[in-house]
Amino acid sequence: MKVAFYSVHKFEREQLLLINNNKHDFLMLEVALSDATVGLALGCTCICIFVSDKASAVVLKECFSIGIRFIVLRSAGFNHVDVVAAHNLQIKLARVPEYSPYSVAEHSVTLMLALNRQLVHAHNRINELNFSLDGLTGFDMHGKTAGIIGTGKIGRQVARILRGFGCHILAFDVKEDESLVTETNVTYTDLRSLMSRSDIISLHLPLNAETKHIVSRESISWMKKGVMLINTSRGGLINTTDTVGALKSGHIGYFGIDVYEEEDGLFFQDHSQDILQDDVIARLMTFRNVLITSHQAFLTDTALHNIANTTIHNIDCFEQGITSGNELTV
Repeated sequence: MKVAFYSVHKFEREQLLLINNNKHDFLMLEVALSDATVGLALGCTCICIFVSDKASAVVLKECFSIGIRFIVLRSAGFNHVDVVAAHNLQIKLARVPEYSPYSVAEHSVTLMLALNRQLVHAHNRINELNFSLDGLTGFDMHGKTAGIIGTGKIGRQVARILRGFGCHILAFDVKEDESLVTETNVTYTDLRSLMSRSDIISLHLPLNAETKHIVSRESISWMKKGVMLINTSRGGLINTTDTVGALKSGHIGYFGIDVYEEEDGLFFQDHSQDILQDDVIARLMTFRNVLITSHQAFLTDTALHNIANTTIHNIDCFEQGITSGNELTV
C-alpha cells in the first residue's frame, strides 16, 4: 500500500523504514499536513500524521476527495484530528495508544529536578569558570507533596517515581485507580484541594473541552505561593498568559513545560536564524525559573521503536481488512 507520511523528522525516519522493511511504499514528506499539502498524497490510500499536523474537517474533506481512506497517527493524542468529520466521511483512523509511558514520566521528573536544583544555571556558570554556589539552593523532594492531575498510563508512572523520592502523592482524575492507591498510597482528592495542598503539580491529561485551560487565573489562585508547575501533556491545558502573570508576581515559583499552546509552527523546527514572532514564549524565556523543552518528552529509542512498530501494524491491519485494536471511533 502506498502511504504518505507528513511531518517526517530525521529522528524517526530510520525506525519507520527499518520496521516497514519495504512492505509498503512510503512517501516521506517533511512538510506538515494542511489544505495546501494534501495534494502531495495523490495516489495514496493512507496518510500518516504527526502531532504537529492538523486534520481539520476541511483538510479531511480534501483527503477524501483524492482517495485517502485511512489516517494513521504517530501519536497517542488525537486532539489535532476532527474525529467526527473523519467518521462522517468514512475515513478510518488509528493511533498509537501507548509507546512508552516511562519516557514522558521520566522527562516530567527530569524537569522537576532540573528546575529545583537549577542545573541549567549551574552548568552555564561552570562554563564561565564561575564555581560559586550562591543563588543555586534547591529543596529536598523528600517529604514534599506532589499533585498529579491525570493518573492514566503516564501519570501513574510519575506517581511511582515520586513515591520513590519520598513525596506524598495527591491525585485528581475522573476515574480513580484503586491499584495505584494500593501501590503508592496516593490520595485522590478534588482539583481545588490538590492545587492548594501541592508543592509540585504535574499535568497528565488529554486536551478536550473539559480540560482546556484547566490551569488559568482562577485555578492558579488556589495554588501555594512558590508552587512548581509541570506540563508534559498538551499545551492547551495551560493559559500561558495567566501563567506569565503568576510568574511575574512570584505566585508560581517554577515552571517546566515540554508543550506549549501555540507550539504549531514553532516546535520541531529550527528557527535559530529567524526573529521570534511569539511574544508570549519570548517572555517565558526571560524567566530564570522557567525551563522549556520542545515536545521531546517522548523522545527515547524505546518510544521511537514502539511508535514505528505500532504504526506499521496499523497499516498492515488496514490493508488486510482486520482490526488492529488501535482504531479511533466517535
